[in-house]
Amino acid sequence: MSILSRFADIISANINALLEKAEDPAKMIDQYLLKAKEDLAQVKQETAGVMAEETRCKRLMDDAQEAVDKYEKLAKKALAAGNEGDARQLIAKKQELEKTLIAATNNYTVAKANADKMRQLYEKLSQDVATLQARRSNIKATVAVAKTQARINEATAAAESAHGSLAAFDKMEQKAQEMLDRANAEAELNGLTAPTLITLEEKYS
Repeated sequence: MSILSRFADIISANINALLEKAEDPAKMIDQYLLKAKEDLAQVKQETAGVMAEETRCKRLMDDAQEAVDKYEKLAKKALAAGNEGDARQLIAKKQELEKTLIAATNNYTVAKANADKMRQLYEKLSQDVATLQARRSNIKATVAVAKTQARINEATAAAESAHGSLAAFDKMEQKAQEMLDRANAEAELNGLTAPTLITLEEKYS
């Protein structure tokens, strides 16, 4: 039946393909769940229609069976009363109604099979949607943890970078201090050398 072929693979859609297109899986799972609920609502309407058809075919079959039984009883009463002519007419009507009963029974058999299949499909989709709702919270929690971990990784990298910068500053500070110490030492040496020459000049002038 076209209804079954139309809805048989509703939940079997490739959710991974959908998630790969999304930057945020948490948002995508909400969209997918919404789509699944919309599909379930549509299947529910189709299932209700097929079940209504089953009920109508059952009623027609029961009515046909009731009519056959009615004319069979009337024919027996006519025979019991000795009216064979009336009995033959009633039996002929009964045979005509039996053909209607056969057609109605066949229709009901098909309608019932279709309704059973749609009920099974609806139950499966309902279970699938319930499963998605249950998994939704876990997926969102996983995404939240992943984002938190990413922020921690970024903070760790920033801390390591800052630590590297501090180490570089320490080296530069040490080098600057060494330059200052050297300059001070040279100044001290210059200071020692100048007075000594002056003293000698004064001594021997």
